Amino acid sequence: MSFFQRLKEGLSKTRGNFTAKVDELVENTQIIDEDFYEELTDILILADTGVHSTEIIIDKLKERVKNNRIKSAQEARIAFKQIIVDEVKDTRPPLQWPMVMLVVGVNGVGKTTTVGKLALRFQEIGRSVILAAADTFRAAADDQLRVWSERANVPMISQSMGSDPAAVVFDAVQAAKARKTDLLIVDTAGRLHNKKNLMDELSKIRRIIDKDYPSAIVRSMLVLDATTGQNGLEQAKQFKQAAEINGIILTKLDGTAKGGIVIAIQQDLQIPVWYIGVGEGIDDLQAFDAKEFVDALF
Repeated sequence: MSFFQRLKEGLSKTRGNFTAKVDELVENTQIIDEDFYEELTDILILADTGVHSTEIIIDKLKERVKNNRIKSAQEARIAFKQIIVDEVKDTRPPLQWPMVMLVVGVNGVGKTTTVGKLALRFQEIGRSVILAAADTFRAAADDQLRVWSERANVPMISQSMGSDPAAVVFDAVQAAKARKTDLLIVDTAGRLHNKKNLMDELSKIRRIIDKDYPSAIVRSMLVLDATTGQNGLEQAKQFKQAAEINGIILTKLDGTAKGGIVIAIQQDLQIPVWYIGVGEGIDDLQAFDAKEFVDALF
């Protein structure tokens, strides 16, 4: 099955909550008036597009309807779809090597699994990868990551449970430099975004990478669980305040009817979505493509 098919299947809950309602509204609309816009606003907010993003989309649609003298709701739907593509456009920068991906997020969002899938993804396209097990708090984290490192056939740098995560990162940086590795992926502990000491530790890890590995491009990737909706957006804002976040990895999109969160993230945070996960399989984490996403949604 192609990723587009999987994406289409993965977004079925959102389609039922969002696209089906848009289509129903379009079918029942004789005239494009304030009632039409109000109902469209409600549909967007219920799909977790967020108030701010929804206002922007509706304003742009009103402007387009007026400027293009759109009379039918069917034409308005086409314009609406194009506006959403524009709102979630791809702004991911090109990949550069060597790179360090610092993978962060709260507990339970699927960070370690995501790290494993990323390792496999890059290893399959011929990039050399090292994993750093910097989650030294959770007993099972090391074992879980080791399973992925064996599966992807990439080395893993770790220390005993309770070790200083920054020391693990230091060792991993030295290994990556010595082996001229393309990509070092750092799995960090699940930080509760309101725990200051954990956020400070994240800053410490970042300082070590910047100081000891100046030739590497550093990308902080925040993993968010799509099923948490607006709560995930709140987490992202807190992380953004504490650490520089370069991209979002959105997991469990197949488990939510609120796929509009993709639009809210891009609009409210001005952080690009780099990867999306629409299932449990190894291949179900893919680079985000705005047009493909919106096509699958509609």
